[in-house]
Amino acid sequence: MKKIKVAIVGFGKGARIYNAPDISSVEGFEITKIMTANNENIAAAKKDFPSAKVVAGFEEITEDPKIDLVVITTPNHIHKEFAEKALNARKHVVVEKPFTPTVAEADELIQLAGKNNRILSVHHNRRWASDFLTIQKILKDKKLGVIVEYEAHFDRFRNEVKDGWKEKSEIPGSGILFDLGSHLIDQALILFGLPAEVFADLRIQRENSEVIDNFELLLLYPDLKVSLKAGMLVKEKGPTYSIFGQNGSFLKYGEDSQEESLKLGLKPKDLPDWGIEPQKIWGKLNTVEESLFVQSERGNYTKFYQNIYNAVTGKEDLLVKPEEARDVIKVIELALKSQAEKRRVAFS
Repeated sequence: MKKIKVAIVGFGKGARIYNAPDISSVEGFEITKIMTANNENIAAAKKDFPSAKVVAGFEEITEDPKIDLVVITTPNHIHKEFAEKALNARKHVVVEKPFTPTVAEADELIQLAGKNNRILSVHHNRRWASDFLTIQKILKDKKLGVIVEYEAHFDRFRNEVKDGWKEKSEIPGSGILFDLGSHLIDQALILFGLPAEVFADLRIQRENSEVIDNFELLLLYPDLKVSLKAGMLVKEKGPTYSIFGQNGSFLKYGEDSQEESLKLGLKPKDLPDWGIEPQKIWGKLNTVEESLFVQSERGNYTKFYQNIYNAVTGKEDLLVKPEEARDVIKVIELALKSQAEKRRVAFS
C-alpha cells in the first residue's frame, strides 16, 4: 500500500479532536510532521504522535519533499495563506472548515490547485454524521413525498465568552455563522442544491460578546423553505432536524455520537460500535402510510479522510470538492449582506 506522508499545521482542538484521530485511522496515511508553537499543543502532539516531528516553521513542511498532504487547522483568517504556500510547494491540501473567510480567497485557491494539479478539499466531515446519512436515505426513499420545509439546528449552551480567536470581532471568519453555520449550510446544499434567495437574522445575544452567536438563516427555493439555526444560549434543545413533506414529517433529536467519543480521546478503531446511535435518539417518521422510529444509519467521519487518501492515490474522485466549500462561503457572504440590508438577497 502506498504511504502518504501527512503534515498537520496547528495542533489545537480542531486538529487534536476532529482531524488527527481520523487521519491516523486510515491505513496508508502517516502523520510525520506537526507544526505548532504552543507549549500545551507541543506536549499533546508528542504524546499522541511520538514518531512525528514537531516543527515551528511552515517552511519545514513546504520544503520537505517527503510530505504529500498538508492538513491546515489554523484560525480561519490564515487558511488562505498556508494553503497557498502548500499548493505552491506542490502539496495536496485539506483545509479545516470554513474554507476561507471570503469567496475571493476560496476562488484563488481553487484556481491554484487546478494549475498545480493538486487535490484541494475542505473538512466537511459532518456529511458522514449518523443523522445526516439517515436523512439522505429517507429523502432518497421519497417516503415524505415532495419536501416543503427543512429545519436544522446546531445549538449549544455556553453563556460565557471565551478568550479565543473565534470570539474576536476583528478576526475575519470568527463567530458561529462561520463555525457551526458551515456544517449546516454544507448539508443543506448537498440535499437541495443552491437556493434562489438567502435571508438572514444574525444576532449577538451573550453579554460581552463581540461576534455573532445566534443566527437564523433561510435558504429559499421555489417550492421549499430551508431554515438553519444555531445559538449559544440554548439550554433545552428541541429537534435537531425537522423535515416536512406532502406525505408526512420526520423529526430527529440528539446529536451524532462521534463527537463525544472524539472528545474523550477515542479513535474509530477503539470502539466496535463506533458511529452507531442509541435507539433513544432515533428519528420518528410519521406519514400517511406509517408511523415509526427509523434506525439511524451508522456514522463514520473517517470516510472523509479515506476519500482523501483514495483521491490522492487516484483510486476515487474527490467527494468534498473545493467548489462546494466555496459555495458555503458564498451563502455566508449573502447572509451578512442580507443582515446589513435587511432584505432577501438573490443567489447569483
